Amino acid sequence: MSFKNVDSAQIENLLSNLTLEEKISLLAGKNFWETVDFPEKGVPSVKTSDGPNGARGATFKGGVTAACFPASCLLASTWDLEAAKNIGNALADETRSKGARVILAPTVCPHRHPLGGRNFESFSEDPFLAGKLAAQYIHGLQENGVAATIKHYAVNEQETCRFTVDEHVAERALREIYLKPFEIAIKEAKPLAVMTAYNIVNGTHADSHEFLLKDVLRGQWGWDGLVMSDWGGTNSTADSLNAGLDLEMPGPTRWRKVDEVVAAVKAGAVSEKTIDNRARKVLEFLAKLNCFEDPSIPDERAIILPEHQRLIRSVGSQGIVLLKNDAGILPLKKEGLAKKKVALLGFAREALIHGGGSASVNAHYRVTPEEGLRAALGDTVEFSYAKGAHTFRQLPLMGEGVVNRDGQSGWTLDFFDAEEPNGEPVSSSSSELPTYMPLFVKESWGSLRATGRFTPTQSGNHYLAMSGLGRSKILVDGKVVYEQKENCPDSMAFLLGGVKEPENQYSFEAGTTYTIEIETMKPTGSGGLSLLEGIIGFRLGFMTEKDHNRDLLSEAVEVAKGCDLAIVFTGHTPDWETEGQDQVSFHLPSNGSQDRLVAAVGAVNANTVVVNCTGVAVAMPWLDKVKAVVQAWFPGQEAGNAIADVLTGAANPAGRLPMSFPRKLEDAPAHGNFPGEFVEKDGNRQLHVNYEEGVFVGYRHYDRSEENRSKILFPFGYGLSYTTFTHVNHQARVTGDNSIEVTVDVTNAGTCAGAEVVQVYAGTKLAVPENPVKELVGFAKVHLEPGETKTTSITFNARQLAHFSEQSGTWELQSGDYEVTIGQSVRDITGTVTVGLGAQSYDP
Repeated sequence: MSFKNVDSAQIENLLSNLTLEEKISLLAGKNFWETVDFPEKGVPSVKTSDGPNGARGATFKGGVTAACFPASCLLASTWDLEAAKNIGNALADETRSKGARVILAPTVCPHRHPLGGRNFESFSEDPFLAGKLAAQYIHGLQENGVAATIKHYAVNEQETCRFTVDEHVAERALREIYLKPFEIAIKEAKPLAVMTAYNIVNGTHADSHEFLLKDVLRGQWGWDGLVMSDWGGTNSTADSLNAGLDLEMPGPTRWRKVDEVVAAVKAGAVSEKTIDNRARKVLEFLAKLNCFEDPSIPDERAIILPEHQRLIRSVGSQGIVLLKNDAGILPLKKEGLAKKKVALLGFAREALIHGGGSASVNAHYRVTPEEGLRAALGDTVEFSYAKGAHTFRQLPLMGEGVVNRDGQSGWTLDFFDAEEPNGEPVSSSSSELPTYMPLFVKESWGSLRATGRFTPTQSGNHYLAMSGLGRSKILVDGKVVYEQKENCPDSMAFLLGGVKEPENQYSFEAGTTYTIEIETMKPTGSGGLSLLEGIIGFRLGFMTEKDHNRDLLSEAVEVAKGCDLAIVFTGHTPDWETEGQDQVSFHLPSNGSQDRLVAAVGAVNANTVVVNCTGVAVAMPWLDKVKAVVQAWFPGQEAGNAIADVLTGAANPAGRLPMSFPRKLEDAPAHGNFPGEFVEKDGNRQLHVNYEEGVFVGYRHYDRSEENRSKILFPFGYGLSYTTFTHVNHQARVTGDNSIEVTVDVTNAGTCAGAEVVQVYAGTKLAVPENPVKELVGFAKVHLEPGETKTTSITFNARQLAHFSEQSGTWELQSGDYEVTIGQSVRDITGTVTVGLGAQSYDP
């Protein structure tokens, strides 16, 4: 399946038949997911769907189920281009099953800092690895007839204040690190769409950035697809149109109201030619997707395809990284565990399959680690379970035991025009939901009161926690027990469940009925609310004193004591690792509870294995207290099976880290410049971030000195196997087209089949302080049977060794000797070859 060639005459004929007002209407969405159509003029609509690890469909929470694929951080850990393409192929099937022809993926922004909230849905700290995998992911999508939307262009490396943060980055670092994955993927795979970022780049919003959109994307890179905004990420009328933003999403428009754009045209702020150019891109996009011949938008369907299930399980296991395996405790063999007792602790009964936000889906199903291990090891093993740690970020929604004014389960909602909910309500309704998050109501309402009557079944100082988009209060029997006096500081964190709500204790007596009220106001002023501007929303959580204060740790320790083996499953739920908010801590949540669990279990059980499901590097203060550590990332709906495959040896771990794991947060190269500092600007406080580390991101920083290298817990590219590999006969030669061909003989010297990732790095032999010592320039995944040897060949172009000169505005390759290093990680080098190269200059 391929895209249609654009019939330029057809497009120009359509343009000529549209009025100026109709062309303007095409430049913003019709609704949250679809573009504007004019059936009477022959202009269809197209539907988009969120990604990148599943096609969710139109419903943000719940809705039609969808396949949940491994997160991109895991996909990057496979270092497998074919796997990335296969995932793209399958995601295209899923996208069409949701009536869409466009998926908002992949995310390619580099991992600048371990606390980046959205790192999990991007690939790597290394722009070359990210770009190469993204290119194949895009090929897989688009050869199967679905448009990819590469995002977020550009410099979107944090979630804190993401709508308004101003990120200052020098052009060299911008070119070599932050634009590079986009450049590689766009040039190699030609995605049909690019999505701009929310943030400001060097003083200009990304959606209005002429240098990024005109000069680089469409000029130097020669790309000619559709540029759309992130949802709510349009920040101007004339500037965004002039810079090259074709489509404002979602609809209805906020910035491109027809009368306002017409006025801008009449005033000379925007030309009619510019409107034509923007509308032409929208029409060409529709034509490529065959929308003119087939304008239908089918109903959403849930399709569970066996081939997708197998792919998700296979790729999930391929991307899992074995970080530690003392005394060969892994793999767990069924015969060796016969009649043994195994403790399953932590998240063993929860499948951590994805992060939070637009990458989350209502999965077809979720295989937990316990289910995967029981299926793999059968009844010969006696399993015991304990949770072991409190890991909630927000108290569970309050609903059980609450009735409305009519005595029905739920709440009574009273709406008011005024900013305060006083007097008689203008409108009232009832809700069976425990609370709304957010409550999307007509924007003219000024405030809301939710009332419920609550009869507890236990006595005690129970816990209440609330957050609102605007000023809000909790009242119990008319008494204010908590007040939020300002707007929510982060509206997207509120929407996506990442707001840490202050917990308040209140003494309840079992059997007594209490009236609980939430008063919440429409947000006032401009607080970076974006999509949620003017919307009323609140959330109310509740937990009994008994559940809140239960000693889970002691229970887990007792279970672990009585078992032959303990497997502790740690990680981040979607509430903790989510779009809309950066990580709270480098340590596993909450408040050290998981670290205490691992340390305590390791102290009483000498055979402790940790399986960690996060999309980022985390602190491991307990590393020397456990036998093995497995980094499982977010493996998708087959999580439990993929993890069990690796733990039991059904799959030999072949994942390699796509980012560095520092020992401490302070060791990260962006430390001190993340998430930035607030400065006064035009009477307002604005977050500014200086990318002072320049090009020295990730391993490029740690490679600079032995002191830096000592600060790494696990290096970039690292990963263990159940077999061993050797590299011999390292060679490199310069070919006629100024490429460097590298060959190495790789042997599986162990006793089981496995896959090695051969990594090639290169840099000048004579160190240049302003340049990285070496950078990844090529890689290959090699599958080998025991005793088998294969000659692996990797070719890269000398241009990859050039650095951007801000003085000349070109890429410059220095003349001299270069060291080509071949290894099993950036640290574990098996051989080095020197090649000589002449000076070269390349246009951007």
